Amino acid sequence: MCRLAAFTGQPIALEKLVVEPTHSLVEQSQSANEAKLAVNGDGFGIAWYGDEHAPGQYRDILPAWSNSNLPSICRMIKSHLFLTHVRASTTGGTSWSNCHPFVHENWCFMHNGQISNFGQIRRTLEAKLPDEYYAVRRGTTDSELLFLLLLSHGLSDCPKTACEHVINLLKTCSRNGTQIPPHRLTCVFSDGVHLYAFRHSCDRQSPTLYVSNDFNGWGQTLASEPLDGQSDRWISVRESEFICLHQGELERSPLQLNPLLRGAA
Repeated sequence: MCRLAAFTGQPIALEKLVVEPTHSLVEQSQSANEAKLAVNGDGFGIAWYGDEHAPGQYRDILPAWSNSNLPSICRMIKSHLFLTHVRASTTGGTSWSNCHPFVHENWCFMHNGQISNFGQIRRTLEAKLPDEYYAVRRGTTDSELLFLLLLSHGLSDCPKTACEHVINLLKTCSRNGTQIPPHRLTCVFSDGVHLYAFRHSCDRQSPTLYVSNDFNGWGQTLASEPLDGQSDRWISVRESEFICLHQGELERSPLQLNPLLRGAA
């Protein structure tokens, strides 16, 4: 599984999350504590918002710890809202187009987990995409397809409802096929103003996600594992919970999913 971190608040250098903390994202790329794999070396990426409508983006297939440009970039770039990700691949090869975060217009998205038996239901899911979103697909991951499905289901209109629709869609596709293991989804995304996230798996084992509502006095932070290694200073995002961070406010609400699909993967 992958590791990720995101921030919204006063402008800070990206290194404050990616490099400097005792359990920074670079540290987690080599020594994750709450994942099946301790090493996440199949590429990394960062996306950050500035004065433009669309975010900036930098991705590479090298492991985060071995890219000599990353510390310099993270020291020089300051942003009030950014997303960062280190990858341990489950579907899709190690390539630039498969590295997170994914960007479309003002949205950026990253995912930790997997759509189970993706190869068997991929074609069904891709058929659900309108032409405009199918045309912008560049990689081969389940994560990018999940992002495009969210966009096509009204992410810009109501993010929580879009997430609920797509989760129900995944369960429907699974139920109509062979019996498969649960989908495990931990997603973080932003429109450049709000920072959103959710966790979901019917077996309650989706990858970990924590939130700090005032990380070091700078702002609000999401991370797969507490960046300072002190779990008591972080709140765990619950299973099947949707959260929104904006201007110091933390909104938490349960995902409203189809009860008839509750037992599906």
